Amino acid sequence: MSHSKCYREGEAPPFQQTRSNRRSKVTAERVALLVLSALLAAALIVIYRLSFVYFHTMKNLQTLKDEVEVLRTNLTGEPHPYLTCDRGWEQHGGKCYYFSTSGRSWEESRYFCRRRGGDLVKIDSREEQLFLELRLREEMNFVDDHFWIGLTDVREEGKWLWVDGSPLDTSLTFWSGTEPDDWKDEHPDGEDCASMGEKHGAADLKCWFDRPCNMHQSIICEKPVEIGRY
Repeated sequence: MSHSKCYREGEAPPFQQTRSNRRSKVTAERVALLVLSALLAAALIVIYRLSFVYFHTMKNLQTLKDEVEVLRTNLTGEPHPYLTCDRGWEQHGGKCYYFSTSGRSWEESRYFCRRRGGDLVKIDSREEQLFLELRLREEMNFVDDHFWIGLTDVREEGKWLWVDGSPLDTSLTFWSGTEPDDWKDEHPDGEDCASMGEKHGAADLKCWFDRPCNMHQSIICEKPVEIGRY
């Protein structure tokens, strides 16, 4: 006897139904994986953007805290009655500062400061950078105005030294953007002296620029406070 089985018209054999079911299951799993992958990618993008915003928010918050602290000190902290600065100099944080907007080269600026008992400013802390960054906004008349500071790599390219011979602390730098870039397109000798200033404020206080040392710019002089008389 024949064991062949007859099927109704239009009805697929069981093995074909099984194959069809398997294909449907595989297709559904692929769709689910694609949807899950898309959701994970979207979640990662959202997390990255939130992390980026958080990072910059915290940096801005720290800058604002520093500014508030400086303003609070300036408003409530009286200068010590026996620590003084010469006429025309400003006292802050145990130092005296002199701001000159007369344009001079970097070397001429050093001579200008040393004749007055000081030297070009050396920036030792974030608080000092904040004080100067805020103060220069008042002195700058134009966006391109900058003030020489006592930092140079004229002896060895890329080795930045302060005027007292000490090396620049790489953990305490405030270079703007891609500075220092030693740009030589207009000045073949490069840019070996540092200046600072941002008329409209600098993000995270980063407003240092390398400039040709013979360029005429404004000046920040610095010297220690003096002991006044009783």
